[in-house]
Amino acid sequence: MEKKKIQAVIEIAKDGGYGVYCVSEPFTGMGKTVEAAKKDMLDGMELLKRTCQEDGSEYPAILNEDFEIEYKFDVQSFMEYYSGIITPAALGRISGINPKQIWNYMHGVSKPRRAQVDKIENALHKLGSELMNVSF
Repeated sequence: MEKKKIQAVIEIAKDGGYGVYCVSEPFTGMGKTVEAAKKDMLDGMELLKRTCQEDGSEYPAILNEDFEIEYKFDVQSFMEYYSGIITPAALGRISGINPKQIWNYMHGVSKPRRAQVDKIENALHKLGSELMNVSF
């Protein structure tokens, strides 16, 4: 049986931490890191289910199912999270987008159009595929 998929979005918070929220379910999490935000959300899901079971309340049915969470970043949060690894110059080189424009996306000066998001995503997927095939 295939697992149900829950989409969750990861965003950088104003305080420099991260937030994660489910698109179609009432679950959220916060943390200083992406991992902490994800854990906070998962812990909250578990606490909600346990608490509701104890007091006989209803809770989202998805918590009784075998599910998988698909995490998605918005462009700015992704670039901030990986800023020590992926620079605007490097991303510009592999995507064909001007590095100054990527810097603007990274710092929230402007938001990329869908076509730019697709270019960035395709470039990263291509890089990932190439890296998967590297051997030494």
